[in-house]
Amino acid sequence: MTAHESTTTKAASPVAAGVPPNRAALLTVTCLGQFMVLLDNTIVGAALPDMQERLQVQLTGLQWIVDAYVLLVAMLLLSGGVFADRFGRKRVFLAGVVVFTVASVVCSFAPSIGWLIVGRVLQGIGAAALSPASLALLVNAYPAPQERVKAIGLWAGFSGIGLAAGPLAGGVLTDAFGWPAIFLVNVPIGVILLLAGLRILGESRNPGAPAIDVQGTVLSVLGVGALTYGLIEGGSRGWTSPVVLGSFAAAVVIIAVFIAVEARGSTPMLPLRLFRQRLFTVSNAAMVVVGFALMGSTFFFSQFFVYVQGSSILLAGLQTLPTTLAMVIVSPFAGRLAARYGFRIVVTVGLLLAGSGLLALGLVHADTGYGNVWWRLAIVGVGFALTMSPLTGATIQSVSPQEGGLASGISSTTRQIGAVLGVAVLGAIVHAQESGGASFEDGLNSAFLAAGAVTLAGAVFTGLWLVRSKPAADSAPRD
Repeated sequence: MTAHESTTTKAASPVAAGVPPNRAALLTVTCLGQFMVLLDNTIVGAALPDMQERLQVQLTGLQWIVDAYVLLVAMLLLSGGVFADRFGRKRVFLAGVVVFTVASVVCSFAPSIGWLIVGRVLQGIGAAALSPASLALLVNAYPAPQERVKAIGLWAGFSGIGLAAGPLAGGVLTDAFGWPAIFLVNVPIGVILLLAGLRILGESRNPGAPAIDVQGTVLSVLGVGALTYGLIEGGSRGWTSPVVLGSFAAAVVIIAVFIAVEARGSTPMLPLRLFRQRLFTVSNAAMVVVGFALMGSTFFFSQFFVYVQGSSILLAGLQTLPTTLAMVIVSPFAGRLAARYGFRIVVTVGLLLAGSGLLALGLVHADTGYGNVWWRLAIVGVGFALTMSPLTGATIQSVSPQEGGLASGISSTTRQIGAVLGVAVLGAIVHAQESGGASFEDGLNSAFLAAGAVTLAGAVFTGLWLVRSKPAADSAPRD
């Protein structure tokens, strides 16, 4: 999950001692905030076909609608946790709610693709503040370890419902009112959160929190943004276009400068020394694969059902449910399985399942009955559900307890970076196929096959590392 858990452990300070008496109400507010963020992750996918038709945009435009949001969340997530610690978790949480809600209105009334992308950028900024602050508030209110684990479990479980509700809600709202409705649904939630938060939440902060790494944050946004621009625009402008080549060159330079700044900084947002730990490096590399294949493939699910199989937007939303439902059902058990069998075995099996499901989706055509499609989607969901929680746990286990929240935030960030690249790269594959004279169906098949191949490569990488590091395989995190 998007977390900065360690930032909330210093409740002994006078400023952080104000634990609100009604913790059930606080739990409800923080869960609802994270629910809104996760709902937005999946509700947009169902509306993409309607956006394409009404806004008259190509595939590149749809990629930007998704990646503009994910990019800002990925790059600002760690800074959002530090902001919450330094300036007040309640203050940052409510600021995130306001920005996210206003941005949703901007998205809903956007007259063009440009304004919609601006709204999505603002949504990403709001989510990057809201999400880590919500968990920080929760952890501060439950100082006892056992109570904290239960509260976080409820937070993760309830908010995870947003993932499953997104495709259905998106299909219903888009079919009835058009795509702007999927953003307006955030407005009443945001208003409730703001009014309830002002009354219920108590302020807390960590006076000993590190300074904000402004240079690192700005460079990370610019570097990954330039890389994403090249990958998305390369399909339409041409890979030898000066603009595209220039964006790739800029990305290389900026990322190199970012690495140099982080290596020398006293309080870097991404301490490079952590990557000396093999467990930390491999688990985050695997998380990039998860984000790449999961977000990159789900970006095309509704488009496949609408444009290839001729489903309505509402029906397409229902047809994509097996993936998200499988993730919600299986995810709670992933940590227990990792604790029993070792995280590497569970992650390897999960990646094998997800990769196989994606390869199977690459063989689906316009005349394939849904009875022969849903189980492929379900396998993808089960596979990825088995990977995310154990990978986050392994990342946290690889560092000191004081850096557990930072490690969790980095794990979420690497997954989001993978998601940004997945939408960009798989979209480029579809665009290249169509430019070569292939059908959209052929392009989607190639994208699913590519996502499956990347996932299976990740499984082989993790599995080989398991063989080489077998004595450490049993040291898995427990729920």
